[in-house]
Amino acid sequence: MTSNVVLSNQEFNVVGTRPIRHDGNDKVTGRARYSADMTLPRMLHGKILRSPHAHARIKSIDPARALALPGVMAVVTAADFAQPSGKVADLGEGAMANPKWISNNCMASEKALYKGHAVAAVAATSLQVAEQALSLIDVDYEVLPAVVDVLEAMKADAPVLHERLANVETPNVRPGGLRDDDDTGKATNIASHFTFELGDPDAGFKKADVIVEREFRTATVHQGYIEPHTATAMWGEDGKLTVWCSSQGHFQIRDLTSLVLGIPVSQIKVVPMEIGGGFGGKTVIYLEPVAAALSKKSRRPVKISMGRAEVFEATGPTSGSFIRAKIGANKEGMITAADISMMYEAGGFPGSPINQACQCVLTPYDIADGRIEGYDVVVNKPKAAAYRAPGVPAASFAIESVIDEICEKLGMDPLEFRVKNATKEGSRRIPGPVLQKVGYLETLAAAMKTEHYNTPLKGPNQGRGVAAGFWFNGTGPACATASVNADGTVSLIEGSPDIGGGRASMAMQMAEVLGIPAEDVHPSVGDTDSVGYTSLTAGSGATFKSGWASYEAATDIKQQLIQRAARIWEVSPDVVDYANGVASHKSDPELKLTFKQLAARLNGTGGPVMGRGNVNPAGVGNAFAVHIVDVEVDSETGKVDILRYTALQDVGKAVHPSYVEGQLQGGVAQGIGWALNEEYVYSESGAMANSSFLDYRMPTSLDLPMIDTVIVEVPNPGHPFGVRGVGEVCIVPPLAAVANAIHGAVGVRMEVLPMSPGNILEALWAKEGK
Repeated sequence: MTSNVVLSNQEFNVVGTRPIRHDGNDKVTGRARYSADMTLPRMLHGKILRSPHAHARIKSIDPARALALPGVMAVVTAADFAQPSGKVADLGEGAMANPKWISNNCMASEKALYKGHAVAAVAATSLQVAEQALSLIDVDYEVLPAVVDVLEAMKADAPVLHERLANVETPNVRPGGLRDDDDTGKATNIASHFTFELGDPDAGFKKADVIVEREFRTATVHQGYIEPHTATAMWGEDGKLTVWCSSQGHFQIRDLTSLVLGIPVSQIKVVPMEIGGGFGGKTVIYLEPVAAALSKKSRRPVKISMGRAEVFEATGPTSGSFIRAKIGANKEGMITAADISMMYEAGGFPGSPINQACQCVLTPYDIADGRIEGYDVVVNKPKAAAYRAPGVPAASFAIESVIDEICEKLGMDPLEFRVKNATKEGSRRIPGPVLQKVGYLETLAAAMKTEHYNTPLKGPNQGRGVAAGFWFNGTGPACATASVNADGTVSLIEGSPDIGGGRASMAMQMAEVLGIPAEDVHPSVGDTDSVGYTSLTAGSGATFKSGWASYEAATDIKQQLIQRAARIWEVSPDVVDYANGVASHKSDPELKLTFKQLAARLNGTGGPVMGRGNVNPAGVGNAFAVHIVDVEVDSETGKVDILRYTALQDVGKAVHPSYVEGQLQGGVAQGIGWALNEEYVYSESGAMANSSFLDYRMPTSLDLPMIDTVIVEVPNPGHPFGVRGVGEVCIVPPLAAVANAIHGAVGVRMEVLPMSPGNILEALWAKEGK
């Protein structure tokens, strides 16, 4: 039986309760509409021709034979896109802000840079005709050598993916200092290289009594969302484009599509459909501009859906990596220095999550002398995309494994070591920022008190591992509008796609302000023409920012209701209170009007009441997690069984504890899959060998125990209800926690992911000298 504990700090009327989610009935009855459910009159079906080569120059594309096939209505290539310049656009952080690379990732131009890279697309009257037409498009390739490993790609004689990509070095970045750029001008696969340094690491290592240095390799892994990508586009005769798709941010889809097609954002409307999982992988465009270009040419709506193999081969997984980690500590158990170098695969275009990895990797520890080095390296794989705390799980795998080994050498309890070295409010991270109020120490204290941690292991080849993790959490612009209905309910329109209970959390924050049940707030996600700009549902920021927008909209309504009550009583608004869903006269207790009573009288007292909230809030609360796991290893086969798992996390305030628990459990499940089984298997030529869920091994319910959770609530002072994002840091500790437990069970330090039976046997044989 699962144990779910909430260590609450403050009670509210609605926030912190567990109402039934608003969209539950639609999803369990099949009424909810996903991208693949979209259909329009005269709609055509699109298919994409993808490169069979991991690296090839496209010499020519001839669609004549395909266009001659009856039922084929249009063919598009990169020539049909706007072909924006290579100058970086202000689209946020990361190299993929280069418009040309964004465009060329949707449709290859001069080169195909990975097997599965789109090179042409066709629209036809049926899927069968579209598939037949693909074989009639003649593409002349000059096949080039491919490189699919980060270390091989960094070599001077490696095949170069982008001849015009020059290595921009950032030799040193100090907090508050300037960055010096040195462009060597030589073609390379290293898109960027930078270093963050605090204090004097070399001097710090001289103070160490114990130094552990290890190298780690992690494989490319996929987010594993169930719903493949689908987009439907209709380019109207008035020049306006409408796109229906599932994404984690329809405004982002609109803006990127505008960039690739070269049309104003005002000419594009994106309608969000329900999303069948994303985990960061649905924050970018793949099909939308292709369907739009086909629609423009054919003058009919066009729908394109990916198959599962296309999802694996042509959309963004997270990066494979090589990491070198070195940490020193004195005999009292204090870290004296740390030095970590990380090389991340970006895929075919620059833009791995190396920056996020650098920002987070050492943050659980208060280190005065440390260095963090990062490399962003292009390889012949699909362009990397976000995956839940992008870049951080692999980095944490390395650091937390080294920390565990230091604890072993010092004979110190791993949680006590973390308490001694824990970062806290006022601690400076090596990349520069100073932490605000955080609950890491409280989370460690809760972990040490768990029944799990204090129960001895029972059998041979069993081990217990612990690990900690950090994610900074995100924010951004967000908007919400709400209208009061005559029956005392509220219609809420917000702009964050719901990928994890968002509708419920926004409705609950609005209901808390208005003093009404959460069920009386009816939330929906508006399209790009129906609600103000709202940034991505990503970075664990949606409940924070769109919840704040909903809070502001509710506060706006509350102020208007105070004025309406004052008008009814013919008094000044200054003498009217509003609390717990009731307006009352401050000095005359007989004068009271409930929310429902006021709602019924709106039209007679001045007309409809609508509230709005448009925010771009600061005050993000950073998140820490601590995980404990017990495993049993079969030393004959290398198979690992997860016996027990407890995930603890500071969430600030759990708006809906059930969904928070689900986020923690989901992060653990994905982390265990990443740790033990999941990997992209590539041939030397760059072909993926396991592009199906049959061969890409994700954990099922049979592979996992019930996952216990402990919700620690240390309120974030930067949010009205103390909210911190919860959806990402929960995937950071599992990789290292499982690795540390495996060491406890069979005495080997795993330096490679996944820790599959074969890799564990290799480590055991190496230990035994076989």
